[in-house]
Amino acid sequence: MFKFKKKNIIYAASAFFLLILLSSLIPAFRAKALDISKFPAIFFTFLSREAGAVIFYHRNFRQNELLQKELYLLKHRLNAASEVYLENSRLRRLLAVKQKVSYKVIAARVIGRSADNWSSVLIIDKGASHGFKRGMAVINYFGLAGRIIETGDSTSKVMLLSDPNLGVSAIIQRSRQEGLVSGTLGNSLIMKYLPKDADIKISDTVVTSGLTDAYPKGLAIGTVMSIGDEFSGLSRYAVVKPVVNLSNIEEVLVIVSQ
Repeated sequence: MFKFKKKNIIYAASAFFLLILLSSLIPAFRAKALDISKFPAIFFTFLSREAGAVIFYHRNFRQNELLQKELYLLKHRLNAASEVYLENSRLRRLLAVKQKVSYKVIAARVIGRSADNWSSVLIIDKGASHGFKRGMAVINYFGLAGRIIETGDSTSKVMLLSDPNLGVSAIIQRSRQEGLVSGTLGNSLIMKYLPKDADIKISDTVVTSGLTDAYPKGLAIGTVMSIGDEFSGLSRYAVVKPVVNLSNIEEVLVIVSQ
């Protein structure tokens, strides 16, 4: 078995320096000497790198754990800040609407949806103690969202326009053609009872007519997407896209007096 004795080390070192001397004096030996000398350098570099990896593994592992925790914390703070920013933006738009309209409105926050009618009934965080009553109109900064159908002391239920049981007297803003808008439990509304010769076009704006006390005149409802004939052939209908995203409402305004 080979042993690293002092004598052997001296021989190896002498041979190595002799090789370097010959390569410097004789050009023919230079390329071979460089090829031979690079292998020990590669080997010792590899050993040094692997030894460092083993020695510093635990330290690097702990540092990585700390960095991951800091990253999660920063992501959480960023998400929280984004939510605050978006909420402030929505509230500013609600405030702008509140300042522009001539009727009295009170802001409320959506805190849930009805378990028995998830798609078309919201629960808001204000009720009878705030002056809310059954039948009051509910809007947001885009337009009409629905109306209150039930009040408690501190909460209320709001039926959205998407519910087929809710009917709103409406007109085509351009032509003043009247009709009745109701929900479909989907992403669109139906404007019914339009005369066969009704002046109505795609992209027409539909607003409240003001014929009922519950809804002030001129509240935006939606835009006409398509037009069709009823089965009887005596009247027409229009499919309306609501201006309010009824599946994504977080704050509303309740009209308490006109």
